[in-house]
Amino acid sequence: MTSANTLYPKLILDTLETVRYPGTGRNIVESGMVEDDLRIDGRKIDFSLIFDRPTDPFIRSLMKAAEAAIHTHLGRDIEVNINVKTRQAAPRPQANPLPGVKNIIGVSSGKGGVGKSTVASNLAVALAREGYKVGLLDADIFGPSVPKMFGVEEEQLYLHNVDGRDMIIPIERYGVKLLSIGFLVDREKPVLWRGTMASTALKQLITDADWGELDYFVIDMPPGTSDIHLTLVQTLGITGAVVVTTPQEVALADARKGIAMFLDPKVNVPVLGLVENMAWFTPETHPEERYYIFGREGGVRLAEKLGVKLLAQIPVVGSICDHGDNGRPIAADDTIAGHAFLHLAREVIDAVDTRNATQPPTHKVDVSAGGHKH
Repeated sequence: MTSANTLYPKLILDTLETVRYPGTGRNIVESGMVEDDLRIDGRKIDFSLIFDRPTDPFIRSLMKAAEAAIHTHLGRDIEVNINVKTRQAAPRPQANPLPGVKNIIGVSSGKGGVGKSTVASNLAVALAREGYKVGLLDADIFGPSVPKMFGVEEEQLYLHNVDGRDMIIPIERYGVKLLSIGFLVDREKPVLWRGTMASTALKQLITDADWGELDYFVIDMPPGTSDIHLTLVQTLGITGAVVVTTPQEVALADARKGIAMFLDPKVNVPVLGLVENMAWFTPETHPEERYYIFGREGGVRLAEKLGVKLLAQIPVVGSICDHGDNGRPIAADDTIAGHAFLHLAREVIDAVDTRNATQPPTHKVDVSAGGHKH
């Protein structure tokens, strides 16, 4: 067209309908990406394109394509100014990212190697066996082991649309909806995440997943104290923490640090109690025999000393590791160890009920209010 043509809104919108968004193949007008703020001043056009997120990979190419379409169809002399807007500046559009979740339980340990992921996975399965709706998030970026424990290492993640948003569908096994940071990394390579990458991926698994209605949302947290703990308490109001230890003195010292982290006034997550894992060894064929190979009742003494509840003592039974490796959690079966986890689930239910009856809801840590903690 020649530059003599008068510009008017319909002409410009018809032209922008020739531009397609690469992510969906639909044109940008039909997709609702052209903001209703079009201004025409002689041969100058000013309008905005709306994207779902500020990190959309097609922002620059789409701006160029829109400008090129206007120059091609309406005249090369037109001055085009395109503004970029995003529907959500951040992935936290609401005060509570999981409105359908009643209770959030963080399972933590002061150090690695105490069976924290085993406890988290089996607690989730045991809660589901008790008839509750349960979700499990494997947030252990250093060694995500939940996929292996549930036999879902080869599973692909899929999205579906919920109220106009593409949401990740959690995988369901043994009555538990589960997602793992392990689904986002290459299993053959060690996980060398920069803090921000890991935090962003974790937030996505929380806020961009279709968890739906849950009675209990169990989070397998990384061992120790790290930025990931901070990310979790900033993203979610955690109902309470379960701290896992073994009877050895070194593990107990680390468990004490883990408990202190949650009770820090800036974090302020109630500690539901302590789990003493590997409390004793029992041969499966002789369930009455107990061998205290890691020390005796260290967790019992620590719980008394710190004034926290001892939720359960979990024995090492001849078969417990086999279950973890063969993709069937021990709590799915009626065995000695399976019953130990069912007992733990009932104790956790009681501890959560008591906590909810006696304490106000936990709030997310607000860094802007000086709640930042290293």
